[in-house]
Amino acid sequence: MHDYSDLVKRCARADNHAQKELYDLFSGRMFVVCLRYSKSQQEAEDILQESFIKVFNKIETFRGDSNLVYWIKRIVINTALNHQRSKLYQYPMHDIEDMKNDYNHEDVLSGFQLEDLLNMIRSLPEGCQTVFNLYAIEGYNHKEIGEMLGISEGTSKSQFSRARRLLQEKIRLEKLKSYENVK
Repeated sequence: MHDYSDLVKRCARADNHAQKELYDLFSGRMFVVCLRYSKSQQEAEDILQESFIKVFNKIETFRGDSNLVYWIKRIVINTALNHQRSKLYQYPMHDIEDMKNDYNHEDVLSGFQLEDLLNMIRSLPEGCQTVFNLYAIEGYNHKEIGEMLGISEGTSKSQFSRARRLLQEKIRLEKLKSYENVK
């Protein structure tokens, strides 16, 4: 674990060189997070920019209780969620309490590039994309996701299940396309 305390202190004093250093250290990793919660590269860039403005405005509150990267990532995720929040309510979400585990273990991700998978996730409907990212990638549970998004736990489960089914179908179609191209 790195000790960023000096860098944090310099950023808190609004030292432009320190802020650039912090941005250069973490912006690449955080941009990938932004891409997962956006529909385009431009939208991800906007979320990243807004996130780092918040980071620099709140850096004096960082106490060092957690790793700096996780603190920044939390700000990025919250910024992305706030960015998506109004969009989430434009799409219908269904609350399904009893979820079936219809996972097909034959779906393997081998042969797919990270960019391909990222594009598949980005092509999901807004609600599904957000819940999928929070649950499958960030590791939040459905109760936490419900609280974060202002939806029920069942709706979170429903959106995740739908996202998983849609991704499985996209993966099957891509595999079918690549198989057809080999013939």
